[in-house]
Amino acid sequence: MTAEEAETAARMFKALGDPVRLRLFSTVASHPGGEACVCDISDVGVSQPTVSHHLKKLKEAGLLLSERRGTWVYYRVAPSVLAAMGQILTTGPAAA
Repeated sequence: MTAEEAETAARMFKALGDPVRLRLFSTVASHPGGEACVCDISDVGVSQPTVSHHLKKLKEAGLLLSERRGTWVYYRVAPSVLAAMGQILTTGPAAA
């Protein structure tokens, strides 16, 4: 793993270190159709403005993509995120 790859991975895992963000990421990743409207995400135990804040943090970490449609924002997991996370967790550090 290069230093740049480690920085990217650390940023993603740090974002998922918050229980609310982990629940939001899981909700979006498992939502039918592969994307979720922010209007449909409300069952994580925090207010809607807080949900939006955490979704923004997940997007900034490169975990989610978003698209505005009218007044609503729809979120989906970035295409390569799950595969990249799996590879990081199963491959381990590069040999010297």
